[in-house]
Amino acid sequence: MRGLSRASLADVEERFNAVAGGADLGTLSDELFAVADLLDREHGLRRALSDPARVPEQKSAVVGSLLDGKVGTAAIATAEAAVSAKWSRAGDLADVLERLGVVAAAAEAESQSRLDEVEDELFRFGRIVAANPDLRRALADAAAPEAGKRDLLRDLLDGKVAPTSLRLITQVVVHPRGRNLEPGLEEFGQLVAQQRQRLVAVVRSAVELSEAQKERLTAWLRTSYGRDVHLNVEVDKRVLGGFSVRIGDEIIDTTIVGRIEEVRRRLAG
Repeated sequence: MRGLSRASLADVEERFNAVAGGADLGTLSDELFAVADLLDREHGLRRALSDPARVPEQKSAVVGSLLDGKVGTAAIATAEAAVSAKWSRAGDLADVLERLGVVAAAAEAESQSRLDEVEDELFRFGRIVAANPDLRRALADAAAPEAGKRDLLRDLLDGKVAPTSLRLITQVVVHPRGRNLEPGLEEFGQLVAQQRQRLVAVVRSAVELSEAQKERLTAWLRTSYGRDVHLNVEVDKRVLGGFSVRIGDEIIDTTIVGRIEEVRRRLAG
C-alpha cells in the first residue's frame, strides 16, 4: 500500500483492535472476508465507498445500513472505519478488510495455541498444490463453481488441518482476487506470522534438516534480524548441497547451485 493507504490502515487497525476483543474471531474473519468479496463484486459500490470526495459520515452510514443484520457489530464497526478512511486506490478498501479477516483468523489460532500449526499448514498446502498439477488446476479453475471448490477443500482438509487453516485456504482458493494460489497462501502465511511479529524464513535444502540444525539456524537468524523467525523448510533435490534462506525479498544462498550461478554471472560480467 502507498503512503496514504498505509496511514489509513493504521487507523482502521486501531478501530479493529478496539472491537475485536469481544467478538467471535472466527465469525469476524468470515464476515470481513464476505464484505471484502462484496466490494470486489460490486465495483460501483466500492468506488462510491472509497471516493475521497464523499463525506466520511455518509459513507459510514451507507455501509452500516447495508450490513445491518447481515454481519456482527465488530465487522460493521471495522467496515465503517474502513470506508471513512482515505485510500490511494479504490482496491485498497477491499484489501484492508481481507487483511483484517486474516488477522482475526490468526488471533483465533493464537488463542487456541495453534498459530505455529496454521503457519506450517499454509506452507505445506502450498507445496502440495505446487507438486500436484491436477489439484492445482481444479482449485485455480475460474470457471469452476465456488461450492465445488469448497466441497473439494473440505474433503481434502476437514479434520486434517486446524479450522483456521481451512478458513484461510478456502478464502485464497475461492476468492483469489487476482493472485495465484501459492503466492496467496504465502501472503496469508506472512500475515499469520505477524500476529507474533515474527519473520518467516523459507529454507530450501537438499535434505531434511534435523531439529538441532533448525534450532541453530533459527537462533542465527534471530540474532541477525533482531526478531523471532519461523522456519518453513522445503526439501529440494535440485539444491545439491548447502541451503538457501529467503526472508521477504532477501535471499541468503549457500547452495552449490547458487555458487555455480554466481560464478557464471561473474564470468559473464
